[in-house]
Amino acid sequence: MKYKLGAHVSIASGYEHALEKIVEMGGNCLQMFSSSPRKWHIASTKNIDSSGFIRKKTSLRVDPIYFHASYLINLADEERIGNLSKKTLINELQTASRLGIKGSIVHLGSFKKNKSELRYKILLRHMSEVLEKMPSSVLFIIENAGNRKIGSTFDEIGTIVKTLADPRIRVCLDTCHLHSTGYDLATPKKLEIILDLFEKQIGLKKLELWHINDSHDPFASFRDRHANIGAGTIAMDEFRYILTHPQLRSLPFIIETPGFDGKGPDKKNLDILKKLI
Repeated sequence: MKYKLGAHVSIASGYEHALEKIVEMGGNCLQMFSSSPRKWHIASTKNIDSSGFIRKKTSLRVDPIYFHASYLINLADEERIGNLSKKTLINELQTASRLGIKGSIVHLGSFKKNKSELRYKILLRHMSEVLEKMPSSVLFIIENAGNRKIGSTFDEIGTIVKTLADPRIRVCLDTCHLHSTGYDLATPKKLEIILDLFEKQIGLKKLELWHINDSHDPFASFRDRHANIGAGTIAMDEFRYILTHPQLRSLPFIIETPGFDGKGPDKKNLDILKKLI
């Protein structure tokens, strides 16, 4: 089988350049921001050659492609930030549909020490509004949190997924975030236990992709600082178990590592993963 290995790539030189860059790195799937992740900016294809992008991604055989939503998103906020989060996500997902991008990977936000039934209902209402207004052809992908924000446990993600019951909701698991929140993948048996738990609380059919990142911080530290593969606190065997597992190996694996030159995800990180498989 052909593995799907890719990286998060900068859009500083445009979406099409991101396609070229991932191929240069030796990858065949891609993650990118739709716009600056640290500013409120509505994604638009106004200045993008949509048909040209689709032709290029097809000719380069880069598939799937995902957007990663802004770091500013907080769907549990009931005021300005919550409304901006909805608007930004809806526009991003509409852009994704026009470009043949599979969906957006989203950190849901934070209750900010005020987790209550009201705040939970606000989160669900905002997510429902996004789902109602986004195209049917794209996915809303929840990423597990590596800290104490929303989505740090399978139980919490599962409750959200089951309550909304929308087939377009999927999940992205990040190895660094799992490590940080105490999900132990250190042996094949422990990985099976984690996958059984995921199946019970969420459902493996909801697992869309993996973020493959090492961790700067110790196990169960609730800190989510990414490290290059083999340079952090996650054992290399853990990555091998995930990459080669029969139930996982057909999924996309995308790196978000700092890069060995400090300039972001790079070919060296992908080459290390390729050697593991």
